[in-house]
Amino acid sequence: MTHFTGKAVKTLILAVTTVLLLTGAAFAAEDTMAVAVGATTGSSLRLRETASTSASIVSTLDKGIAVAVLDTSVDGWYKISYNGMSGFVSADYMVLDRDNVFETYGRVNADGVNVRADASTESEVLASVDNGSAVTVNGFKDGWYAVTCKYGTEGYIRSDFLDLTSSAASSNSSSILEAAKQHLGTRYKWGGSAPGGFDCSGFTMYIYKQFGYSLPHTASGQWASGIGTKVSSISALQPGDLVFFNDPSRNAGKACSHVGIYAGNGQFIHSSSSKNGVIYSDLTSGYYNTYFKSGLHV
Repeated sequence: MTHFTGKAVKTLILAVTTVLLLTGAAFAAEDTMAVAVGATTGSSLRLRETASTSASIVSTLDKGIAVAVLDTSVDGWYKISYNGMSGFVSADYMVLDRDNVFETYGRVNADGVNVRADASTESEVLASVDNGSAVTVNGFKDGWYAVTCKYGTEGYIRSDFLDLTSSAASSNSSSILEAAKQHLGTRYKWGGSAPGGFDCSGFTMYIYKQFGYSLPHTASGQWASGIGTKVSSISALQPGDLVFFNDPSRNAGKACSHVGIYAGNGQFIHSSSSKNGVIYSDLTSGYYNTYFKSGLHV
């Protein structure tokens, strides 16, 4: 073990401080930086917690989406990140980008992130963007994304501060999700739309009302309300999105039978039943995966 004393300690602290300042907005672990960008080649590709076909499924990914590749060292698998989720996918259903020129979208995942003139923490800062900001991603260079920001600024953002997505939309999704979490455990109440008890659409109506949205008190009415953008696949969902389901045995002839709020990592929050109340449930398998209809990004 090496011991540092006196002047050596001061030198070490100064060196660490300098490194932290050079990183820009925040300091992130190196293993969250992308080593490449890839595209999925298989539909309903399973994103797993570990590199094994028996590992838990984090989410499923559509064909042809761009993902950050974090690690290529595990034989037959790539560790990837997409839309704020990370895990492993089979290398058989992924192709790595070779020329590092492509177009997709990204969402900033921290406050005060620097957009730099080149792919280096020592390069000139052109702008600063906040958590949730959307950018267009045009390429990849040495662990950095080449981006175009909302008002036209072109530069580079370090890959660990940007989540690749399939949508150009910014959102207040984290606030919506945090509001929903506050009501976990609340009892189910038929027709309820207040903290004393919720049915499924009463819960989503109540949460979204806090952010200025007026939703009808039915799952089908919310789905057909005309606000937001429909999201057709689970892999494209963002935390805070509404998620809709249609079980023909329970829809009473309407478009949807149930609604909840997506929480990320293949989970959603909803007022489930008289037995369970407001809980988390899994979207990646079982009943809710079978009857998933669409999401709605507002």
